[in-house]
Amino acid sequence: QVQLVESGGGLVQAGGSLRLSCAASGTSFRANNVRWYRQFPGEQRALVAAITGSGSPNYADFAKGRFTIPINNSKNTVYLQMSSLQPDDTAVYYCSTCPTNNWGQGTQVTVSS
Repeated sequence: QVQLVESGGGLVQAGGSLRLSCAASGTSFRANNVRWYRQFPGEQRALVAAITGSGSPNYADFAKGRFTIPINNSKNTVYLQMSSLQPDDTAVYYCSTCPTNNWGQGTQVTVSS
């Protein structure tokens, strides 16, 4: 059974940084694309960043230059390293795999002004 577990969310001041983790069991990130999404209240999830099984990253425009998506295959963990956070980044962040479409439970990120 595939399980994704996000962690690392929390409260941070504007301009600060956070690193989210997405740890997988029951699957290998080498065999999947991994995506980070975020969801604002009442809205659909929006793609933040993605990385292919071979390690090629892609970012939403708002994430470019501020977020990175490193992967540690030995730990089967993908990260979302976020810097220069702003209150508009406040959301629940989810990781998922493609094409297997597994999702984690989400982790709350709150950025205070």
